[in-house]
Amino acid sequence: MVSHHFFYQLALLAIIWLFVLHLTGAKPGLTTPAVPAKPKRKRSTEPKAFEGLTHKPHCVLCERETTPPNPPAPVPPDPMSPPHRRPRTVDTSMHFCPHLGCAYRGWRGLNTLRANGHPSGGPWRQFHCRGCHGFFPEHHGTIFHGKQAAVELIVRVLACLAEGLGIRATARVFEVDANTVLHWLVEAAQQQRAFSASFLCELHVEQLQLDELYAVLRDLRAGEISEDEAMQRLERSSYWVWTAMDPQSKLLVVVDVGTRTLAMAQRVVHQVVQRLAPGCVPLC
Repeated sequence: MVSHHFFYQLALLAIIWLFVLHLTGAKPGLTTPAVPAKPKRKRSTEPKAFEGLTHKPHCVLCERETTPPNPPAPVPPDPMSPPHRRPRTVDTSMHFCPHLGCAYRGWRGLNTLRANGHPSGGPWRQFHCRGCHGFFPEHHGTIFHGKQAAVELIVRVLACLAEGLGIRATARVFEVDANTVLHWLVEAAQQQRAFSASFLCELHVEQLQLDELYAVLRDLRAGEISEDEAMQRLERSSYWVWTAMDPQSKLLVVVDVGTRTLAMAQRVVHQVVQRLAPGCVPLC
């Protein structure tokens, strides 16, 4: 006959087993299948291709170019017939009328200008526009317009500055005020910028190199610094500007003054694109 203690022990074991199953969350009579271990992923040793920038930088110039439509090209006016007079010997085909109200303003070679002698015996000729009947000197729009100094003196002063001579030293050599020399330099820089924008276009280049130069002329024109401070900065050369140069022909495609910011870099890139021919993508 089985003892009662055996049933008590068997019941105690059953209670302990049910308690263990309750803690583990398993159900009686079910077994959890073993999950096979995932194989370790091997890293590829092949180099990955560069995916580019993850975020496109904001460019104000790109928005300005895409929003307004391109204006149509201006239509030149009809050329004027030559007058019934003695033919002129002075060539005026490289000049145009600068007056705002003239229909021929900005157009060359339309037979609208006539030479009208030298007013007051000066070195410059006077031109007469047959379209608006206005008069203007032949050196209008140049750095020599409105100056009493001789052309040879201005050219020699600018040549010395281009060779690296300081502003005050140049002024002492030619006995000219230093502020006058500084203003001549500013005007010459503006003329060079306008000349580059007019003639440097439709370029075909294979490479472009970025470099740095020095200048503070723009700060002077904006009134941010005084003339004395500008001359001191120019002589010690402490300010950087942006340049893009063709290494083969040594042509300076872009020269611009500014700080080292993203907006300045985008502006230089836009200037380079404006100089290049359509479809030209050089190596920078």
